[in-house]
Amino acid sequence: MHEDGSGGGRGVESHLSGHGVNQPGFLALERELTVLLRRARANQGEMAREVHPDLESSAYGLLVRLGECGGQRATDLAAFIGVGKATMSRQLRALEELGLVAREPDPADGRAWLVTLTREGQERVGRVREARRARYSRRLADWDPREVTELARLLHELNRGMEK
Repeated sequence: MHEDGSGGGRGVESHLSGHGVNQPGFLALERELTVLLRRARANQGEMAREVHPDLESSAYGLLVRLGECGGQRATDLAAFIGVGKATMSRQLRALEELGLVAREPDPADGRAWLVTLTREGQERVGRVREARRARYSRRLADWDPREVTELARLLHELNRGMEK
């Protein structure tokens, strides 16, 4: 057994500097994710404006989360999005003023509130998400549907791995 406890003599540093992070696959992954994320940020701004002209780009993901998961506590939303309570409070106030979200008492805890999409919020977010899926469908029309499914599976695995 070696000092690092691995028994193999190769620690994490030698693995990373050897053929880990510098292998062509990771270099290509970094490059392609950089392009994808840049485009996603630009698209998020466009989608936010389609929901409402005064909607901040960063609030779009919050609306999508509420649409997918239903009512959420502000603290849970803040943790999911990765922002502080003050930022979440400001964003929720702005969304309420736009008529896209409402707060209602949490049936599980009368002291807490759940944030939900209003009917208008549901309709607006639903239209934008449907239009986005239609764009994906057009742009990937020459892909085999199994490839689209596999891409979605791999992206899900990537997202799960990034949570660790």
